[in-house]
Amino acid sequence: MTSIQNSKPKFHNILLPWLDVLAITAWGILILKYWLTGKLNLLIHPDYFWLVNLGGVGLLIVGISKGMQLWQRRRRYEAPNNQQHINLFPPGWGSALLLTSAILGFIITPRVFASQTALDRGVTELIGATRAQPQAFRATVRPEERSLIDWVRILNVYPEPDAYTGQKVKVQGFVIHPPELEKDHFILARFVITCCAADVYPAGLPVKVPDNNQQYPADTWLEVEGQMITETVANKRQLTIKANSLKKIPQPKNPYSY
Repeated sequence: MTSIQNSKPKFHNILLPWLDVLAITAWGILILKYWLTGKLNLLIHPDYFWLVNLGGVGLLIVGISKGMQLWQRRRRYEAPNNQQHINLFPPGWGSALLLTSAILGFIITPRVFASQTALDRGVTELIGATRAQPQAFRATVRPEERSLIDWVRILNVYPEPDAYTGQKVKVQGFVIHPPELEKDHFILARFVITCCAADVYPAGLPVKVPDNNQQYPADTWLEVEGQMITETVANKRQLTIKANSLKKIPQPKNPYSY
């Protein structure tokens, strides 16, 4: 009986450090996997790629170094330290949770936010002022060369819709159907990411179509060509895209704007 009881702490002392190594190494591999497969841009702003990748490499170095140390002393048993520590979880639980979350990260592929997320986060941001801040205002850019987010940023600088009436427009985005819009309107939107996926928000403009908007299901990616008009949308004067051409396009490899 005594030998069995003595083997239990020895087994724990051997297993728990390896659990730490596995958790640290798995997270390092997962981060680099997201980068190499192009999924990192669904989670992090590109400006922070270098920091995230540096963290992934650092985790790999720590994990491999710790693993080599454990392997070199694998035959040597060290008695547990009698010093008491206050832990939120029992020994090994923290590493087990980290390892489990990393395994789920390998199994579950990150997905792009959909129109329902935009509705949940507030359609008023799509129709009114958004949090998008103008980064560069270039008056020399032709209207048809502006992206959807460029239009939103310009409206934040000068929001009078009549100033843009009649200008040509050619933009890409996904379809949202707010319940308060009429049947010949929908919202064309993009998600803007400022730091990470937790702070993405929708930005877009109303589109007036010549037929019923139900021909363009929610989350469908479209390239819309037309001209700007001023209309009352959702009880508010709003710059609106009068569509002359609507073409379905595949979801971009990088669907977010910055």
